[in-house]
Amino acid sequence: VFVPLVGSSCCSFVGRHTNCRDFCDAIFRTDSTPTESQIKTVKEFCSSHSPKLVECVNNFTESYPARSPIDLYCCDRAEAPNCQAACKHLLRTMNTDQEIMEGLIKECGTQPLPQDPMWQCFLIRAHPPSPPVDETPHPAKMDRAKLHCCSKANTSVCEKCREISTHWGSQTWQDFDQLCEYNPMEIELINCLADVREPCQLGCKDLTYCTNFNNPTELFRSCNMQSDQGAMNDIKLWSNGTIKMPFMNIPVLDIRKCLPDMWKAVACSLQIKPCHSKSRGSIICRSDCVDILTKCGDKKYFHEGQTPERLCEVLSPIDDPEHCIPLHRYLPSSLGNSIVEEIIHPCNPNPCPSNHLCQVNRKGCLEDTSCQPYICVPCKMGEASEFLVQQDALIQVPTHDGAAGCHEMCSCGPSGRLENCMSIPCVEMDKGCIVEGQRKDHGSSFTTDCNTCSCFAGETICSTRKCPTKKDSWASTHPCNCPYSFIPVCAVNGRTYPSGCVARCMGFKDQQFVFGHCHSSNPCTGISCPRNQCVPRRRVCLSNTSDCLQYECIGRPAVCDRSSMEPACDTDGLVHRSLCHLQQAGKKLAYMGHCQDACRKTKKVCGHNGETYSTVCEAFSDRVAVDYEGPCRAVGALSGMILDRVCIEVTCPPISVQGCRPITPPGEQ
Repeated sequence: VFVPLVGSSCCSFVGRHTNCRDFCDAIFRTDSTPTESQIKTVKEFCSSHSPKLVECVNNFTESYPARSPIDLYCCDRAEAPNCQAACKHLLRTMNTDQEIMEGLIKECGTQPLPQDPMWQCFLIRAHPPSPPVDETPHPAKMDRAKLHCCSKANTSVCEKCREISTHWGSQTWQDFDQLCEYNPMEIELINCLADVREPCQLGCKDLTYCTNFNNPTELFRSCNMQSDQGAMNDIKLWSNGTIKMPFMNIPVLDIRKCLPDMWKAVACSLQIKPCHSKSRGSIICRSDCVDILTKCGDKKYFHEGQTPERLCEVLSPIDDPEHCIPLHRYLPSSLGNSIVEEIIHPCNPNPCPSNHLCQVNRKGCLEDTSCQPYICVPCKMGEASEFLVQQDALIQVPTHDGAAGCHEMCSCGPSGRLENCMSIPCVEMDKGCIVEGQRKDHGSSFTTDCNTCSCFAGETICSTRKCPTKKDSWASTHPCNCPYSFIPVCAVNGRTYPSGCVARCMGFKDQQFVFGHCHSSNPCTGISCPRNQCVPRRRVCLSNTSDCLQYECIGRPAVCDRSSMEPACDTDGLVHRSLCHLQQAGKKLAYMGHCQDACRKTKKVCGHNGETYSTVCEAFSDRVAVDYEGPCRAVGALSGMILDRVCIEVTCPPISVQGCRPITPPGEQ
């Protein structure tokens, strides 16, 4: 118990999901003393982040509990008297197992062989007999989230990711991290590991050093006080004239005088880690790298053949702003005096314990009760994983042996761990697609003519848009070149399609859809629920092979759970504690959530999903933003097309703040 408690105390000086934290945790993961290499690695990676952490680790290793009498008893098993004496002296004076073992080999003149009585005693103490187990490690001891990334490795060195999936804090993992972290061939692997270690969080505030990163609308991986302090410490270290990297040292001039704002932006970018959808971890753009090293690199101390360009080929080989971090965004001159309205997010900063996932409480509170705007739910992808997932969610994870393309489906249960795992068919990841004479790898996306395609286990899957030709320069943006006529149909999967043509293009037969919006019909019509009440439960199913019921039969219970709180509004404008209480009162559901005065009367609106709702509240209850008032009249982007006349009767809502640039929601292009 002592070691984990000390470890939790020491390692808490630095933020979670960092290399420093990983190496610190590795020291305290077992009861054995840490090796010299482990202690050295912590000092190298953590000195700039948190000197307090390094001091704490030093105090722990220096005061590690004395050897037990049983360990001293093993010394008596040595055959030579000088070996016995040296053994007892080493156990009393040395701090680490590595030092003791090296001393015993030197003083006793024997290698640690299992047939030697003394070594046999130590080996039994280190590995007590246990019942035989499978070679496959227990899933709880695996970091299944990181194991998910291993299939993305391209080089033989980084493919060892699978072999070290059960000991991510070991020296092997440290070597792997240094070899693969800056390898331009491993962009997908690096991005995946970054997403696992430090998932992107919306907004950043309260930073006192990296103030240019206080932005409530941008995504960051590590916006916290530890990273803010780490950036300040990095600048102090770099001011000594050397930037120490895991595999190289870069001599620089006095950065306090040479482009100080740029260096501060570099340090803060590497620590706070802005998220860009296609960026390789937290890599700055190549042009910025070359510029800053050309002006501030101390070329007198460059190694022979070293140039800013060659250094940046390793550090920052990319110059596309979508794939790297452009520093000009975080310089004082680019920020001006713009004031961004504060955005409040209940889960940022995270108010939950470290092993809990924070979810926004979208159910709200009743007027006579008080509750938090967030909910904390526990669920980890195994004991060795820091990655959190939603409770009761189905998670696809790699199998225990880590075989490429083989996964199993698990649920995150009440215990807070993955359980009820079931194997699913393996995918042939090495099977590519041949498209126009070129090989496309499994999982890759590409464009053929005007259609977006992907390769999955040798099968090419493309969108079905008809591309314009020289003779016909205009073509519909709809699948299968379907006309723009908006005659909505509701398919058996619960989704509204703009026309029967589009539904057929999606693979539905004529008998599998009916005319009209899915929300315009009552799914309980003609449904008999013996001794129960039929309640609409609209949903969209991913599979077309099984029934996708849009209703459920609910009994009218005598007693409802008062601890359950999910407000429901009935058609009379009265709010109930839950759907159960609404059913108990014999009322009809209007929408989930608190009753709103603006929704007492039916006033149809068109949602961004192309579905018509009876009120704004019903759309919001379905988690759909409203496009415009009135029933839906079109779908897709029609701007500039000859069919703009269908939108003449549509009035767009006024923009709440002048000067804002409009956006097109995802999927509406």
